[in-house]
Amino acid sequence: MTGGAAGRRFPIGAELLPDGRAHVRVWAPARQRVAVAHGPGLSCAAPLSAEKDGEGMFSGFVDGLAEGTTYGFRLDDDPRAYPDPASRFQPEGPHGPSELIDPTRFRWTDQEWKGVGPRGQVIYELHVGTFTPEGTYAAATERLPMLADVGVTVIEMMPVSEFTGRFGWGYDGVDLWAPTHLYGRPDDLRRFVDRAHGLGLGVILDVVYNHFGPDGNYLPQFSKTYFSDRYDNEWGEAINFDGPGSPGVRELCIENAGYWVQEFHFDGLRLDATQQIFDASPDHLVAAIGRRARAAAGTRACLLVAENEPQETRMVRAAEAGGYGLDALWNDDFHHTARVALTGHNEAYYSDYQGTPQEILSGVKWGYLYQGQRYAWQKHRRGTPALDLPASAFVTFLENHDQVANSVRGERLATLASPGLLRAMTAVTLLGPSTPMLFQGQEWGSTRPFVYFADHRPELARAVNEGRRKFLSQFPSCATAAAQAQVMTPHEEATYAACKLDWSERDRNAATLALHRDLLRLRREDPAFSRGERDCVHGAVIDREALVLRFACPAGDRLLIVNLGRDLALPSIAEPLLAPPFQHRWRTLWSSEDPRYGGQGTGPADSDAGFVFPGHASIVLSPEPIA
Repeated sequence: MTGGAAGRRFPIGAELLPDGRAHVRVWAPARQRVAVAHGPGLSCAAPLSAEKDGEGMFSGFVDGLAEGTTYGFRLDDDPRAYPDPASRFQPEGPHGPSELIDPTRFRWTDQEWKGVGPRGQVIYELHVGTFTPEGTYAAATERLPMLADVGVTVIEMMPVSEFTGRFGWGYDGVDLWAPTHLYGRPDDLRRFVDRAHGLGLGVILDVVYNHFGPDGNYLPQFSKTYFSDRYDNEWGEAINFDGPGSPGVRELCIENAGYWVQEFHFDGLRLDATQQIFDASPDHLVAAIGRRARAAAGTRACLLVAENEPQETRMVRAAEAGGYGLDALWNDDFHHTARVALTGHNEAYYSDYQGTPQEILSGVKWGYLYQGQRYAWQKHRRGTPALDLPASAFVTFLENHDQVANSVRGERLATLASPGLLRAMTAVTLLGPSTPMLFQGQEWGSTRPFVYFADHRPELARAVNEGRRKFLSQFPSCATAAAQAQVMTPHEEATYAACKLDWSERDRNAATLALHRDLLRLRREDPAFSRGERDCVHGAVIDREALVLRFACPAGDRLLIVNLGRDLALPSIAEPLLAPPFQHRWRTLWSSEDPRYGGQGTGPADSDAGFVFPGHASIVLSPEPIA
């Protein structure tokens, strides 16, 4: 369905062409007439022409439409001016007019930037509205040097497409092409990305192609085929990607993926809940989006990550192998077993995990724990084979926006877990061969909660509040009256304010910050950890609550001992992974019990009396020659 005037960058929306004229193109098969309303009070109406064989496309040049001009669409005899489905900016929010944006005026300084690939990355998830007290792109930009300093390499920005209300997570976007006005103007977002690149940081954007928000969505005014009743969607109507009238729907989303990469220089995308993107067509939407994003990146590397609850590894397999060609998948299995190990609780969807040393080392070595076995919580098989995938294909984490919020008070692990255990599991996450991810403030042990917040009109707000409480009731501990009384109300401004990071904690929690900085330096600089290859990693359970991971490669040989229980003394142990290399013995290279991190100190781990491993700790051993 591509077409339109020569010089257009994208096939839909309003664009300023190189010759200075404004060209508008919109898909409206449900209408006979379409006009562009602009000028004072949107009183001027410029009719668009129906394109011959355009399958509902209307287009034309519009005199008087210039950069910064607001406009809307008048459809048939409807007096209302509707916002552009491909609006580049909504200065008054989803219910207001669209604004014509000229992206070519921004002066980029990242011409030498090469993009980011899947290997060697450390991802940092952030929500612009709560990342700083100001909650703006500009304020977030000022904090970027601190992320580069700790060792982050890629920022994953939670969704920024325009949504209703004064605050929200961003997953209820209704204007896919418009960066929300709540955080600033489009050039402020461009400035964030440009500055990140200058600091050596990549930026990928979380995008939502599985549903539209419940308020402010005017797409049905243009076409009745945007949605499908053939699929059940968790969040309302399923989007029509494979039925009658779907080409225009697909174009809206596929071109949007290219738009973020091309016009904002994002280094890739994180695709939200891909299991709710229903598409039975030969060319699945996820695959098409991936190709479009990579094409938009040109010679730059492009990182594509998916969230996929059923753990379908075809997302990251090559097209010739029947896959969709993405780079990585979020690994909920690793999170779930780690959280059980850290908190001792395994109710609801944690009930199929025990948090044992075997689960942890299997997660480090093989990625998904469930690759086709039966999953009791869901009463069916979970996952697909993944033993052949590279370690970089899995994004591992101890916290993310969903998992922190899926609790009564949205408490962080810094509050819920013992300090020693948390330091130990942090080492496993950051030194393991998979791609680690931190959630905003985790690097300094933020104690600020992160719960679900969304500002809606009263009747919708009440329904969202009830739905959130019902969702949390799947956890028996959260279903009691006492627990329900602690659940924050999503639409209250105080809830949103409580989730904003307290940056003064970063200074007060210098020990936790040092832990993360040192671990990421070890991951980056130590030859055994920097390889990120699962074939070099071997593991064994050495006690009921302890395990060893051996990182063995020609450039280096390291042991990572993880002891989740009491102090462990082993006068002898029949485990060859603990044997040092020829004519060497082990010395302690790093310990999570270092007093600099708030620990109690670590004695010698390897002596003639055997091994001694501290409790609630991880230590790294390296070989040294025997004198």
